[in-house]
Amino acid sequence: MAKTMTFAVMHFSIAFSVAYLITGSLLVGGLVAIVEPAINTVAFYFHEIIWNKIQQTDVASELSNTIKAAGENYALRSM
Repeated sequence: MAKTMTFAVMHFSIAFSVAYLITGSLLVGGLVAIVEPAINTVAFYFHEIIWNKIQQTDVASELSNTIKAAGENYALRSM
């Protein structure tokens, strides 16, 4: 969650700066800085959850293949 929060602070800062530089309006800069990064931060949080599950699945699959290969090698040596 800390990674998500630091990402949010960075994103709010960038969004405000860009919107302010483009429009010259503190109000528009503030609104863009609140709305757009808030939505992206929530999306990023769920993206991380899904990404971590995919990585865990890949690791589990690799471990399963390694164990299977080791078992097959052992069976061949036993003959």
